[in-house]
Amino acid sequence: MSAVASAREILTGLHDVMARRGSAQAKLDRVVDLIAAAMASEVCSIYLLRDQSLELFATHGLRKEAVHVTRLAMGEGLVGTIAEEGRILNLAEASNHPEFVYRPETGEEHFHSFAGVPIIRRESSIGVLSVQHAEPRRYDEVEIEALQTVAMVLSELIASARLVDGSRGARRDAGMQRMAGLKLVTGMAKGVAVFHQPRVIVEHTVAEDTEAERARVYAAFRRMREQIDNMTREAEFGTAGEHNEILETYKMFAYDEGWSRRINEAIDSGLTAEAAIERVQQRTRARMREIDDPLLKERMHDLEDLSNRLMRIVSGRMGTAAQTGLARDAILIARNLGPAELLEYDRRRLKGVVLAEGSLTAHVTIVARAMGVPVVGRIADIRHIANEGDAVLVDGDMGAVTARPTRPITIAFDQRMAMSHKRRAEYATIRALPAQTLNGERMTLMVNAGLAEDAAMLETAGADGIGLFRTEFQFLIAATLPGRESQQRLYKSVLDAAGDKPVVFRTVDIGGDKALPYLSDEQKDESENPAMGWRALRLSLERKTLMKAQARALVEASAGKVLRVMFPMVSEPWEYEEARALFEEQIAWAKSAKLAGPKSVEFGAMLEVPSLAEVLDILLPRVDFLSIGTNDLTQFLFAADRADPRLAERYDWLSPAILRFLHRVVREAKAAGVPLRVCGEMGGRPLEAMALIGIGIDSLSITPAAVGPVKAMIRSIDAVAVRAKVETLLAKPPANMRKSLSDWAKRHGVALD
Repeated sequence: MSAVASAREILTGLHDVMARRGSAQAKLDRVVDLIAAAMASEVCSIYLLRDQSLELFATHGLRKEAVHVTRLAMGEGLVGTIAEEGRILNLAEASNHPEFVYRPETGEEHFHSFAGVPIIRRESSIGVLSVQHAEPRRYDEVEIEALQTVAMVLSELIASARLVDGSRGARRDAGMQRMAGLKLVTGMAKGVAVFHQPRVIVEHTVAEDTEAERARVYAAFRRMREQIDNMTREAEFGTAGEHNEILETYKMFAYDEGWSRRINEAIDSGLTAEAAIERVQQRTRARMREIDDPLLKERMHDLEDLSNRLMRIVSGRMGTAAQTGLARDAILIARNLGPAELLEYDRRRLKGVVLAEGSLTAHVTIVARAMGVPVVGRIADIRHIANEGDAVLVDGDMGAVTARPTRPITIAFDQRMAMSHKRRAEYATIRALPAQTLNGERMTLMVNAGLAEDAAMLETAGADGIGLFRTEFQFLIAATLPGRESQQRLYKSVLDAAGDKPVVFRTVDIGGDKALPYLSDEQKDESENPAMGWRALRLSLERKTLMKAQARALVEASAGKVLRVMFPMVSEPWEYEEARALFEEQIAWAKSAKLAGPKSVEFGAMLEVPSLAEVLDILLPRVDFLSIGTNDLTQFLFAADRADPRLAERYDWLSPAILRFLHRVVREAKAAGVPLRVCGEMGGRPLEAMALIGIGIDSLSITPAAVGPVKAMIRSIDAVAVRAKVETLLAKPPANMRKSLSDWAKRHGVALD
């Protein structure tokens, strides 16, 4: 029997049961008998969440005396695991599962196989529906899908009879709550809580007329696709760059035939249009819980976003906060957001975003960053803790969110915001001034970038150029490998926006923790230490087609201009030579094809792998410039994963080991006459930047937000005095290098942020 036919048979019986008179207990007793008969199952049981534990409420096949007696805590046993994690279990031998718990009063020792699905209401588990057989076997996908469909209909019956506890989320409290999350987009904001979209609660699950429901879904799909097409055309970011590709990926899902087919099949089983969409959405959420790859997970988030939009259209409840408008300064709260949905909001009123999920590589994060909207993610309980209209403070710099702040907390936050605005105003006054020390030495301050829009912000930041353009951003957010033409358009737009200011393009640094979903499985790095694995230049040299396409795109985009190319993660000189030769082949090809190529080309290498420092005498004569990538270099020098929170604060950038290593590189580069730049977070912190100047660094590439504070520091120091102090400290390192440098800076009036 197909999943559709099996589910339809059970739903027809359920419809009759629900229509009859009788108690909820009597109805559920009939339901388990009905399901057991339709699935030829020896056991069918329903567990419901009551008093914060899962109570056996009805059963066919287990001992009746166990009903209302057997209880399992959330997370306890197979049933508790299903409810706690909201996932499906399908086991040929239940007792082999590590979470298996035996309850003798049920008499279930005779049954080996087990399958269970969560009963979900308003995105929370309110119970579990399970079946068991004496024969050890895994259940067919058809049977599991039928169980999921039945569980959805059961949730309506259970909720209407008020048999279960309310939402399992944290209680909404009248008092202040401060929550720590993930810093996604920096900045500070305050406003009232506005929920992006109240969940559309499916009130009616069983369809009276399947063809009428199908027509409703078809009409909703047409309207949704029109909306997405309009948003794609009207996006404010223009036709090139990452944002357009994000929206195109989003559009691809809107037209996905597989998605609409699954919804149709759910309608065929007897569900209403709303229930069918919810049914497929629950399956998507279950798949998301099993996905580790953040980029694939992001694709699933886009599909979830579209499911919500389709649900609102088919139910006639289109009143999202974006459509109804923001009356006051707002902090938008959502489980997750699609990029298109964020673009619908009035930027004058949208002050900040708080997400229950979210990630640094998420599409919405990239778009929010371009909009200048602070975002904090991974606040799991935010939708249960905050109420619509509550005052909310968002600290994107610290990754913290405060709901219902007290008056003293609000005053302190306002003071910090005012200080931040004041500092920004002070930095604006020196924006057009050079990064020049008190003794007249000129430093170069450039920015790290990854979006086409970043190049247009150079004047605003007061930067001298782009010292590192991360070309991999375009690859990370695209649904398929970006073609040469697409890359060429992006690179040209960046060079045009930068004008006469230099732009250094870093070739793609993908692989490792930046896996691409469209690379085949055997090409993905699944090693224990992906940061030290098959990534960056190593990957590009093996996949020469990818690098040739990028090289040609850069050569064509820089016609008549200076092309500056930097290769990441060079470990030995031969890697640099091989990459440079590949680019020179493309330059020669452009000349032979009589194409307008760059007027000159500068090649550089990134020193991130410590081994390269031992062969600088071989490398330096061949490079036009050298860049030190302090983020990777630090973790490789200390053998400390920078993503591990246990190690995040353990190894200091002002450690004598780091400064001595860098000092040696500076000396060799200067002796060879090769320009040297530091790229990375170390250079974006005023005290660390001061130390770098102390060892002889005169060029930094940092985040745009760091340019003001670092420039202010530079304009307040005497470089000769700083170098003398750092030389002394490195010769005989103190117990606390950071404190020694900080104390010296304070005594000499150095402007530290």
